[in-house]
Amino acid sequence: MCDQDHFQEDLKKYSRRDVGTFAAAVGIAALLPHSAYAVDVKESDVTIRTPDGECDAYFVAPTTGAHVAVLVWPDIFGLRPAMRQMGKRLAEDGYSVLVVNPFYRQQKAPTAPQGAATPIPQLVPMMQALNATTHTTDAKAFIAWLDARTEVDKGKKIGTIGYCMGGPIVMRTAAAVPDRVGAVGSFHGAGLTTNDPSSPHLLIPQTKAQYLIAIAEGDDARDPNSKNILKEAFAAANIDAEVEVYKAAHGWCPPDTAVYDRGESERAWSRMLAMFEKALA
Repeated sequence: MCDQDHFQEDLKKYSRRDVGTFAAAVGIAALLPHSAYAVDVKESDVTIRTPDGECDAYFVAPTTGAHVAVLVWPDIFGLRPAMRQMGKRLAEDGYSVLVVNPFYRQQKAPTAPQGAATPIPQLVPMMQALNATTHTTDAKAFIAWLDARTEVDKGKKIGTIGYCMGGPIVMRTAAAVPDRVGAVGSFHGAGLTTNDPSSPHLLIPQTKAQYLIAIAEGDDARDPNSKNILKEAFAAANIDAEVEVYKAAHGWCPPDTAVYDRGESERAWSRMLAMFEKALA
């Protein structure tokens, strides 16, 4: 979606401005639950060479051992504190997590000067500069980088999750490296089914992963047939997929957005972990 008019519509209906004020006062970390079983992790800023240059990224993993890797594609607001916190939370559950800056060709992170409060029109040109080809070449480079890390268990498949514009990218990631990607999560993903020959849903038969497609209520209202197209495509390819509409706005998962919904975000997070445990074990 990532459309300013639709975003404003959802903002009026789902705004959590009190949450945004709280986040500004005490920090993003306070908004996310902390697991009682969290492991110690090590965080680092890393640089990854791709066919188009060098991508700045955030890598976080348990301090000891090799673990299942997860590649995270941010929303249009890019690599920022909220995405780092989400990546760290996942690492504390025992995963080696890479959160990338998808706009590295144009600018190093942070690419949204006001975080999730940055006006979307300022960011759309960067998003539009990316395409199916860049998604695919980046995915291959990032997964190769993960597989070269000692913190990654290469005997187990990789998970990948994406938010908003990251939704189509995770599907292209699964098709780009099908023998490595075993679990895919799309949260309020934009443009998963289109009439274009490069539509992400057409790649489903080329993938070997399990899927969690978490759709925003507003997005579903605007394109109610998209979920049916996805369900039919997964069924035709005999691929295990959970496709569900969540009672929340587009952008409800990252804790720094004005429409963040803690309850639905936590439900989506728990479904993601359940998929990982099943598909990446």
